[in-house]
Formats: sequence, C-alpha cells, structure tokens
Amino acid sequence: MTSHIGPLVQETTPSIIADKLRAAIGHGELEPGAQLGEAELARQLGVSRGPLREGMQRLTQEGLLVAIRNRGIFVTELTPDDVRDMYLAREAVERAAARKILGGAYVKAGDELLLIVDQMGRAITSAEASELDIAFHERLVELSGSPRLARMHQTFITETRMCIHALAESYAKSDYREQEHRILASAIRSGDRDRTDELLVAHMDDALARLIDQDEAVFSPS
Repeated sequence: MTSHIGPLVQETTPSIIADKLRAAIGHGELEPGAQLGEAELARQLGVSRGPLREGMQRLTQEGLLVAIRNRGIFVTELTPDDVRDMYLAREAVERAAARKILGGAYVKAGDELLLIVDQMGRAITSAEASELDIAFHERLVELSGSPRLARMHQTFITETRMCIHALAESYAKSDYREQEHRILASAIRSGDRDRTDELLVAHMDDALARLIDQDEAVFSPS
C-alpha cells in the first residue's frame, strides 16, 4: 500500500499537512479509532509541531479527527448513522454539481466522465475499480467549476474511502458499477436534467445499501 505519511518535499503549510493526513485516513493508513501521536507524525512528515497542529485542527473541524480532552486526537469512527448522513450531504453536493454542469458544457463533461468509466471497465482489481469509482465522482464535482462544492466534497470522499476500506469485500461484490456510471455519464452528456438527477439519487441509494445494509456491524463502535 502506498504510504501517505512521509517527508514533505515542498514548502510545509498546514493545508499540505492536512491533505497528507486526509489521504492517509481515506486509504486506511490511519485507521478509525487510531490515536495520532504528534511527535511521531511530526518526525514522519519532517515538520515542526506548529504546522502539524494546524493541519490536524483543520481535519478536526471537518470531522475526520476528534479531540478527546486529556486523551488526545483520534481518527473518527463512523457509525451507520454517520454514513447515512454523509451520503445525504454528498448526494446534495453531487446533484448541485450536476445541475451546474448541465447548464454549461455538458457534452464535454460527459465525454470526460465516460473516459473514466472506460478505465473502470479495464480495472483488474476491485481496489483499482473503487478508486476509479471515486475519481468519477471527484471529477463530476470538479467539472461544476464550484470551489465551494469541491471543498465540501473532499471531506465526504475521504469518509467514503473509509467506508470502502472497512467493507472492501462486500462493496466489491457489485457487478453493476461500470454500467451505473456509464448510464449516468451518458445522461449528463445528453443534457437530460431530470434523468441525471434521478440516476444520481438511485446511485447514492445503491452505494449506501451496499456499504451499510449488508454489514452494519462493521461500522458499529467497538
């Protein structure tokens, strides 16, 4: 597995540190419930504690880290209700992004999304398919041209990665991911607003069912 906790090779800022930690959380390098050791992280990243604390504070504000008084800072643990709420918010962001796209260059956007779907069809491993699944939705929001939607979506995608990592086997069981994304991308390319919105809602419902309904116990607090 690629390590996201390593020395920074460019100017150290809290935002860069936050990005590194966010990636480590999303990919399971920092697991839910894990305590973050400030001294060890500062050593691994090659930074001083000041910017590290600022970066960690940003993730605490996003809800990816939780500070417990007299105990320390921990990676958040997602309950089934947390995951449902995250998907509710993520759905709102992606539907808003799709509406923005459909008011502009939707043919070009659809073509870009279909290229990702083509890569998904060539994916060899379930992990590769999952990353392309996420890349599709990240690009969908980016194509809206809204920096605010993109910022909000970044946290939701990290939480989605945490869910997929925890339920890798059951999430990978779906044989319809490529087809679902292709139909959605095609609807965007055709400029069909109602169909796109309908498909996005159904897609989120399906993903949530696979992540939660099949194995709620995985997300239950220990």
